[in-house]
Amino acid sequence: MMPRIVVTQPIHEEVLARLMQVGEVVMNPGPEPWSEAELHRHLKDADAMMAFMPDRVDQRTLLHAPRLKTIACALKGYDNFDLKACAQAGVSVSFVPDLLTEPTAELAIGLAIAAARHVLAGDVSVRKSYAGWRPQLYGMGLHGSIVAVVGLGAVGRAIVDRLCGFGCAKLLGVDPHGDDERLAMVSLGEALSQSDYVMLAVPLLGMTRHLINDSMLEGVRWGQVLVNIGRGSVVDEAAVARALQDGRLGAYAADVYEMEDWLLADRPRQIHPELLQHPSTVFTPHIGSAVKKVRLAIELRAAENLLLALSGSEPLDLCEAFHRADPMPALPCSG
Repeated sequence: MMPRIVVTQPIHEEVLARLMQVGEVVMNPGPEPWSEAELHRHLKDADAMMAFMPDRVDQRTLLHAPRLKTIACALKGYDNFDLKACAQAGVSVSFVPDLLTEPTAELAIGLAIAAARHVLAGDVSVRKSYAGWRPQLYGMGLHGSIVAVVGLGAVGRAIVDRLCGFGCAKLLGVDPHGDDERLAMVSLGEALSQSDYVMLAVPLLGMTRHLINDSMLEGVRWGQVLVNIGRGSVVDEAAVARALQDGRLGAYAADVYEMEDWLLADRPRQIHPELLQHPSTVFTPHIGSAVKKVRLAIELRAAENLLLALSGSEPLDLCEAFHRADPMPALPCSG
């Protein structure tokens, strides 16, 4: 019998055709994810799964997938997958580590500029009734500003690459395990108190959940622009909302949200309403990797990992973090 392959989101035709050459493929037409019951039904006799950002795999999921051999994640961070449970079930997990780096770094810069230069308010103003230039919507540029990057993994370093071309007054770095000669390395508290912009490219670990909280934001530089393209739960969204309301933060921009960290049972079920209502926020729907050629490359790489595992070979991007007890294992800094 041909192996049964479950794909939880729609994929490019050439990727689908590649998978159909070797197996029977069941694909969610999307874009809405399957319900838990639907996913369990499809996994009942599945040999392989191609997973995407909205997916969560834990011990309960694996109990409904007795034949599953491999999960090929078409994404970079794997904090929504219980790697220990997968290892115990004999299910290999692979991910795509590098292809998301450049587009995510680009988006970080775009969000920073959009938030600091009042791009959304300007767009509304022009569409409403534009009669020419007026002395309004004055913002802050990257040129001549102090900018901190928190998390110096691949995405953090790619953000620094781009910032070097903007004429920033000073670049700061925060990472206990990383360094960059282009940056002055400081503590998180120092970065928050000194910087005009702080860009978060931090992985979700037990120790980084709510890294940005009420206590840290007490010492924030007045009017600072905070950008999060790492993981939603690195930020306490309620604390950020309070800092925006009292003026400590000048703006908040994000591509990731607490509600998306599916393995956290106590996560919020929606983006904090006060953030959505605040005029000094800019949000995108987790589109860090949403570049057409990048998404195709990610799917092709995930398909290659999946097919290698089905053939009995080791996937190119096999996840080696199965041994960790922390339900939020060490992740690449990602968006």
